Amino acid sequence: MNAAQSAQERAFQVLLAPLVTEKSSRVAEEGNVVVFEVARDASKPEIRRAVEGLFDVKVAAVTTVNVKGKSKRFGRSFGRRSDWKKAYVKLAEGQEIDFTSGVK
Repeated sequence: MNAAQSAQERAFQVLLAPLVTEKSSRVAEEGNVVVFEVARDASKPEIRRAVEGLFDVKVAAVTTVNVKGKSKRFGRSFGRRSDWKKAYVKLAEGQEIDFTSGVK
């Protein structure tokens, strides 16, 4: 395996899923920002490289948020959801990623 293949594999490990919610849609309309669920150990430069490599866009800034898991109750017992990490990726002027084009 060469360096390009391992870099692309790590990009798929870093970016877990796009977050398409009401809040992320509102943020996208206001400021050309895309929101992703990312690996908990991912750094901002790593997230930038992954987005630029996979979607062929220019990234202006990356902001990350560690989201704490909620405490939930299952019958008599209590449980806890896992913590996860969210990344707000601000794209450069004129750049765009559209996740809704293939949805029917």
